[in-house]
Amino acid sequence: MKLRTSVLIPLVVLSGGCGALAGNTNMLTDERIRSEVGGALGVRAEEVTIVDRRTEGTNTYVNVKTANRQSHACIINGGNMLSFGMTNPPVCSRR
Repeated sequence: MKLRTSVLIPLVVLSGGCGALAGNTNMLTDERIRSEVGGALGVRAEEVTIVDRRTEGTNTYVNVKTANRQSHACIINGGNMLSFGMTNPPVCSRR
């Protein structure tokens, strides 16, 4: 039982550290977010306005409005040092 505990504690500490590292090294600029979200929604980046954003671990949560006054909540995974700045396509849902 002692062996399992000695293995689990460092794994828990490291996994928490990775999330903090990812959140603190987020490289997503507002321009990049508008570009990626615009692509996912099928509108030009200039038509996307960021209402608010927050980063938790490797995910960036963004609320946006488009020029036609539609509101969307989007999740962008990546864009940090752990992913070398690369992202997955945003997943957006209409609000």
